Amino acid sequence: MKFENVLADINGFGRFQIMIIVISFIGRFTLPCHFMLNNFIAAVPSHHCDISSLDDVGIFMNLSQTERLLVTIPVQQDGTPSSCQMFQEPQYHLLFNTSHITDARKVPCQNGWVYDNTTFKSTLTSEWDLVCDRRGKNKATATIFFVGVMFGAMAFGSLSDRYGRRIMLLVSYVSGMVFAVASAFSTSYVMFMVLRFLTGFCITGIVIVSAVLSVEWVDIEHRKIVGVIDSLSWTFGNTVFSLIAYFVNDWRRLIISVTLPLILAIFTWRWMPESARWLIANGKLEQAQMYLKNCANMNRTEESIHTLEIEVCKFCSDLHSIVANGSLPSNGFEFFQTLSTIVTTEKRDRTYSYLDLIRTPEMRKLALRTGILWFCVATTFYGISFKITGFGLNIYLTQFTYALIELPAKLAVLYLLEKIGRRHTMVGTLLMAAICLGINIVIPKEMSVATTVVAIIGKGFSSASFATLVLYSSELYPTVVRQNGMGYNSFMARFGVAVAPMILLLDEVWTELPQVIFCFVAVLGGIVARTLSETRNRCLPETIEDIEQKQ
Repeated sequence: MKFENVLADINGFGRFQIMIIVISFIGRFTLPCHFMLNNFIAAVPSHHCDISSLDDVGIFMNLSQTERLLVTIPVQQDGTPSSCQMFQEPQYHLLFNTSHITDARKVPCQNGWVYDNTTFKSTLTSEWDLVCDRRGKNKATATIFFVGVMFGAMAFGSLSDRYGRRIMLLVSYVSGMVFAVASAFSTSYVMFMVLRFLTGFCITGIVIVSAVLSVEWVDIEHRKIVGVIDSLSWTFGNTVFSLIAYFVNDWRRLIISVTLPLILAIFTWRWMPESARWLIANGKLEQAQMYLKNCANMNRTEESIHTLEIEVCKFCSDLHSIVANGSLPSNGFEFFQTLSTIVTTEKRDRTYSYLDLIRTPEMRKLALRTGILWFCVATTFYGISFKITGFGLNIYLTQFTYALIELPAKLAVLYLLEKIGRRHTMVGTLLMAAICLGINIVIPKEMSVATTVVAIIGKGFSSASFATLVLYSSELYPTVVRQNGMGYNSFMARFGVAVAPMILLLDEVWTELPQVIFCFVAVLGGIVARTLSETRNRCLPETIEDIEQKQ
């Protein structure tokens, strides 16, 4: 008997499963906000050198602000003041020279910068002057967060396989909220970086634990629906986030605003059940029975409870004899045969680790392929998502549009997962994202409408690939190491996300170089996805042996 048979008896997609989805949805709302937070808290407002020190110098004090900028700040080709340079000495002759051309010596800003506060009241950029030669430090604020997410994925993946899904979800809720709020009160750049690392480390447990917990409680038929609904929580979060960011334009208040929903998540956690699969795999049969009975009661399939209770109790009473004698009592043989088909591993006391992902040949291949795939999908998705400027649109509108395109993309995934399967959907969405990236390389930048439309379509395909990947991966890994597998995959994904901001800095070498790299990475991901096995309408593997024997 498979665990899916038990779920079929007690309804594998009833009110109990819907409760889990809703609780997970609440907790996951804050994740996309934090993942996209740098688009706003580290935004770079228009700025120029601070020339206030010249206010008392001769005739300078009698000039208007426009005239002061004209004689002290070089003009760029687009007619705007230079952001990083100023004249060594005021060039008063420019007041009478309409061409604004001069060979006067230019120097870096000497007394800091002045920022345009029209769009943002305060950002990390204006707080600590992360512009010009400090531009790399600005991008590093995103990278350090995702480095934290990367290592947190490994930690929470291992810990939730060892101590359970439910308790580690609470740990992630509480610790993530504490460090996120603390980061809003940072008094220095270094302090902020440390706290953002810790926020990323702790908050990542929410996504990898809740995703696995949801999948492990539903039947085969409805796994795709749960996967897409979980993914839609990101769409909802991203859409609302653009509205929150529009009204909250101070970086400290914005961090607090997107973190506070975790209070509700902590409150609703009390109703989140532990994974019965995990409990059975670890020999905690009485607890598994309790949650399965709760599921049957809530789903109104009480007729299945009696059989379940008798079997578990009979097993518990005979277990001592089995252990003491080293053999089965004759009156317990028939039942033990039945129960052993539900128990997922003979060695229930064994602790699994990340090493089990590489101990056997087929698991090694699976880990290598999914790791590369997660890196490629995440790099492509966030490479597109982090670039919300340069399209000629308001950044809030771009963020909102980027989020909104995910809705039809993910609804299409729901249809495609059933019609053509996980693998073909994965390959197709990645290759289409690569095509969109490639098209935008050759479209002239003057055609801002065309580049924006193609970028939004590319974002939709990359979002669809991510929605598919989370479900696909959770179905590929066996129960005993599923959380370890998801932790490792999330590590690889966050490595890709941490690299994405650095890739965007390569536009200083060649404007289109980041696009070329993201396009190549998407194609590579499509090639790797083609090598994975299909999981549509198949039972979840329970043991490593299931993976080895499947090939």
